[in-house]
Amino acid sequence: MNLPDNQIIEQEWENRLGEAIEMANIPTLLLVLHQLTGESRWLRDPYRPRRGRGLDDNDSGGLPAETQSEIRAAALAAIRRWKCDGKVTITHPTAEAAAEMLTVSMAEQVTPEYGEIVAVELSEASFEQHPVDAPEGFRVLIIGAGMSGIGAAIRLKAAGIPFEIIEKEGDFGGTWRENRYPGAGVDTPNHLYSYSFAQYDWSHYFALQDELLDYFRSVARTYGLDGVVEFNTSADRAEFDEETGEWVVETTGPDGTKRTRRVGAVFSAVGVLNIPKIPDIPGLDSFRGVVCHTAQWPDGLDLTGKRVAVVGNGASAMQVVPAIADQVSHLTVFARSKQWAAPFPKFKAPVPDPIRWLIREVPLYQKWYRQRLAWTFNDRVHASLQVDPDWPEPATAINSTNDSHRRHFTNYVREELGDRQDLLDHVLPDYPPFGKRMLLDNGWFRTVARDDVTLVPHHLKEVRGNTLVAADGSEYEADILILGTGFHTTEMLASYEVVGRGGTRLRDEWGPDDARAYLGSMVPGFPNFFTLLGPNTGLGHGGSVITPVESQIHYVMDLLTRAFAQGARTIEVRREPYEAYNAKVDAAHDKMVWTHKGMDNWYRNAKGRVVALTPWRHDDYWRMTRQSDLSDYILEDAAGKIENSRSQST
Repeated sequence: MNLPDNQIIEQEWENRLGEAIEMANIPTLLLVLHQLTGESRWLRDPYRPRRGRGLDDNDSGGLPAETQSEIRAAALAAIRRWKCDGKVTITHPTAEAAAEMLTVSMAEQVTPEYGEIVAVELSEASFEQHPVDAPEGFRVLIIGAGMSGIGAAIRLKAAGIPFEIIEKEGDFGGTWRENRYPGAGVDTPNHLYSYSFAQYDWSHYFALQDELLDYFRSVARTYGLDGVVEFNTSADRAEFDEETGEWVVETTGPDGTKRTRRVGAVFSAVGVLNIPKIPDIPGLDSFRGVVCHTAQWPDGLDLTGKRVAVVGNGASAMQVVPAIADQVSHLTVFARSKQWAAPFPKFKAPVPDPIRWLIREVPLYQKWYRQRLAWTFNDRVHASLQVDPDWPEPATAINSTNDSHRRHFTNYVREELGDRQDLLDHVLPDYPPFGKRMLLDNGWFRTVARDDVTLVPHHLKEVRGNTLVAADGSEYEADILILGTGFHTTEMLASYEVVGRGGTRLRDEWGPDDARAYLGSMVPGFPNFFTLLGPNTGLGHGGSVITPVESQIHYVMDLLTRAFAQGARTIEVRREPYEAYNAKVDAAHDKMVWTHKGMDNWYRNAKGRVVALTPWRHDDYWRMTRQSDLSDYILEDAAGKIENSRSQST
């Protein structure tokens, strides 16, 4: 007898669920099981997972096979019931309960304060954005259509605030459109490196550039941003008009046409890693062959059988070198500095089809899997980055946990080098782990140990045609020269000029490399100018940079909502909270590894101040940006200052 179509579909769903449950992550299933059933026994022995190692997902939870089977069977039954009746016993875990659940799942202490961000993200299916009553004629200009610009546009659209986007390139995607070099990818799991409100059917745990670009393009188009963006259009200058309270923005379009726009606010979403740093190497222009920065990779560049040299060993170089080693005849790597890199167990690992199905079909599994990743990659190591002033070996570690990390990573490097231990002194850092951004090993150490790869532990001093001269005088021949030399990270907003009240230029307020902002977002003297992914919002301890950017956007939208409700048209941060906030940032950084004596990294400016990174945990910054306080701002309407704005905090 033929079954009705609906029964066939139900049977297929159950079959796929059974297949997925057999492969699912046990620590995640336990949390789903507890929340669906409300039974606390799933958080106690013998079901409590054992702690995983490193960045591994700890799929088995370290539990015996029979215990895993019991958990899987119970989860299968609970999810089947949920599919039938839609009932979730614990619909909204409290912050304390969420922290306890994550503590059990991770087998390490998660504080109740951290539980606040977990509880909110579990309960919100998407961002909550109510319509905002903006002043008549008010319009926002978003500069940049990368990750930050897309996120801001979606929130503005949901609020009903008119806006437009300009983007200097020809499509959405930002850094993932520009960085197309072989091996380019993300060092944060995709299920975390994504907007909280826009999940995606990821094919790999750590996607490469093409899939990441497709994600941001698809999100932009899903939310209808195609009709509000002008591509191949750059911002040249933005100046605040004190008479009208508007920003006057000069732009250049795709055919070179100049245009002047007047807008109520500017969301600067130009990013940080977007101005390549080209080293001043004598004779570089004499090289007889292709010279390219990793962020300017030429279309169709053929490396097959060529002698290729790579300058640098930061994140981009560490990705491109292993990716091209099999194509070239010989690879020469100029790596003056040394980098810590962690084992990367899921490098190039595909997400099995049953797990992709489970993440799509069971929202609780997707949410808890994401929260486990957030703890592992975002904030787990934050406490270990604080300097212990009494630690006896400050040259190589900053505290006991950091020293344990150093020993673990050192052993890993030795293992990866195999019989090329002669290279150890050239690749093993002599500074504490996490002193620079911790990289994930794409096969770097194994690659530099190959016979057809030459590691030069010196900088490239000079170029003479196809001859490359190292600082020690040694010479190497190359047909193609790749510059993995990074970006101008401390010179923020250098791509266009910004002029605020009284004709003050932002670059004069900041100096050449000392960018500062209140909550990374606002500067005194520059009303209604918001810097997304601004100063001190980047991540040095790992994790998804999308998380703090979403917090920034939430804060700015809350601020606009409250200010407009008071009749304000312009909002300007006061000098006092701006200075106080940045003093707190600097004081926190003074106790962390990035300012440790002897450290040299791209996070700091010429005077040693950390400009790029946040010192805060994700949940700390999330709390700072949950609700704005109008007493921190000067509010003005068309007639001038709104009196008593210091008391208007709600």
